[in-house]
Amino acid sequence: MIRAIRKFRPTIVLANATEDRHPDHGRAAQLIRDAAWMSGLRKIETFGDDGQPQAAWRPAQVYHFIQDRFLQPDFVVDITDVIEKKIAAIKCFKTQFLAEKDNEPQTYISSPEFFDSVMYRAKMLGKMIGVPYAEGYTSAKMIGVKSLMDLINVPT
Repeated sequence: MIRAIRKFRPTIVLANATEDRHPDHGRAAQLIRDAAWMSGLRKIETFGDDGQPQAAWRPAQVYHFIQDRFLQPDFVVDITDVIEKKIAAIKCFKTQFLAEKDNEPQTYISSPEFFDSVMYRAKMLGKMIGVPYAEGYTSAKMIGVKSLMDLINVPT
């Protein structure tokens, strides 16, 4: 992960929820947060695809999605214009939703109610900021702005 962060040099990293129904999600979140911090340490040596040493790079922020469990978001983003793309992206994980077709036992996320819960969560978070749909994120690091005017376009 450190190699990838140094290669792509993101300013913001989006990661799994810090707590979730599936224990691997929380573990992955911690690994990502740790790698984002360690990628800024010069004494950790990594090498790029070309075999050359990579320069240290630390993202400014790591933001975590809120997945199954409800976590109080540190901020929410209006996703009204992309809610259908979000649902389509989730459906790309076809092996998770094949229970009916393949006579597999129904699971927590293969039930018809799963997508309803995704939509209800987006609607609830959207209502908090006065838009139809929103996505919530948490951050272990304090979020700051340079000026109160940076908050001028936030929906109310």
